[in-house]
Amino acid sequence: MEKNVFRFLKVTFAALAFTLPTLAMAQGKIAVVNLQEAILQTDIAQKRLTEVRNQEDYKADKAEFDKLKKEFDQLVQKFQKDAAVMSQEQQVAARQKLANKQSDLEHVTGKLQQAEQGAGQGLLQEMSPRVQEVLRELITTEGIGLLLQRSSVIHADAGYSITAKVTDKLNQMPAE
Repeated sequence: MEKNVFRFLKVTFAALAFTLPTLAMAQGKIAVVNLQEAILQTDIAQKRLTEVRNQEDYKADKAEFDKLKKEFDQLVQKFQKDAAVMSQEQQVAARQKLANKQSDLEHVTGKLQQAEQGAGQGLLQEMSPRVQEVLRELITTEGIGLLLQRSSVIHADAGYSITAKVTDKLNQMPAE
């Protein structure tokens, strides 16, 4: 009786071992995608970003950023070099000057980021229908049963990502 139970369990486990991979395949593959990255890496996105960076306002803000960054770095170096011999009042004044310069730098950085993000948001909205089309095609051709946005996944090996495939497909589509 005991032998029959063990034999039954062996047969059951063997059958289960052969059945589980088939069930998993029937469910489809799991993949992750970073849609924002996929869109922003396209040729059209790079072209738009270059256009934004070539605008006069952006160039002026970038020049201001570079100037402020250089001044800030020089102030930091001077403070680090002279801090040991500075009086308390001089240190407070130097720190205040650094804080003001950093505030100016953050303001200009914000303006630069806002210009780039504005172009990026417009592009994301514009390309949304194309992205949906590409995703439907990839889901079908790749046999994907579960597609997750990369930002909502704690961990996924690079082999699960279809982001580069989405970018490639978007680059292959004709411009509208």
